[in-house]
Amino acid sequence: MRYRELGRSGLSVSEIGYGAWGIGESSWVGATEDESLRALNRAIDLGVNFIDTARGYGESERIVGQVVRERAGDEVLVATKVPPLNREWPAQDGTDPAETFPGEHIRTSLETSLRASGLDHFDVLQFHVWNDEWMGRGDWLETVAELKKEGKIRLFGVSVNDHRPESAIALVRSGAVDSVQVIYNVFDQAPADAFLPACEEHGVGVIVRVALDEGGLTGRITAGTTFPEGDWRNRYFRDDRPAQVEQRVAAIVADLGIEPDAVAEHALRFVLSSPAVSTVIPGMRSVRNVERNTALSDGIPLTAGQLAVLAGHRWQRNFYS
Repeated sequence: MRYRELGRSGLSVSEIGYGAWGIGESSWVGATEDESLRALNRAIDLGVNFIDTARGYGESERIVGQVVRERAGDEVLVATKVPPLNREWPAQDGTDPAETFPGEHIRTSLETSLRASGLDHFDVLQFHVWNDEWMGRGDWLETVAELKKEGKIRLFGVSVNDHRPESAIALVRSGAVDSVQVIYNVFDQAPADAFLPACEEHGVGVIVRVALDEGGLTGRITAGTTFPEGDWRNRYFRDDRPAQVEQRVAAIVADLGIEPDAVAEHALRFVLSSPAVSTVIPGMRSVRNVERNTALSDGIPLTAGQLAVLAGHRWQRNFYS
């Protein structure tokens, strides 16, 4: 496993991190706790030292906390998230920070997460949504400073609104944030325009989520793909979206001259090709996926030609809406 600096924080994180939404047994159907525990332990065995969870991910914080406490001899960094008080995803323009992240709510959510996980602190506390309109308003910044001073968190971050990297550039430039979590993948390359350069310039760590487009960039989504009842992907990949994805991925396969099964590998290597990226956090609900993804931390980059091909497959859209 190779490691990168998380911005200016002084922390070193595995370039392949662990996205723990899927193991929470809430929105993603099919995870079992036994397999999740095996997957998390295998990831740590293979050098993963960064796990991302959230208050809103069902049982995820509890499961992650159990493994991290049992592996106390391994230095594993855990990030969690505070949901907005008004429960609005993404953050809407015109809202007041008192409606989303008042200090009392931030503290209460963190204390709940600490109890659920059994941990005595989190390495990164992130707001689960963000809007630059909140800069200079509310008491969120003072609360974050207090929590750092109390030793309950080490770093502060935000999870940037889906497909809207421009909504957090002012925060990045302000020096108030240690890390940002952002959607960045072969289809959504918008962060590379201005957001990632700003993070690099200001020493802000970058945690990349949705690098595989919720499964779209695995080569396994086809026009006939279905998901279990209650799985949130039924909404994400509704109507003719699976057919659109299948066509787009087929074009990538053809242009790169690779097998469909190699799409995920190339998609993750594309993300890691950016020097601004600190870690990428694919969701991994099985030991098999852990072993496949961590094997990509081998220092072998995509060629300039391959990167140029993938740059041509930018596809701006929002399946969350």
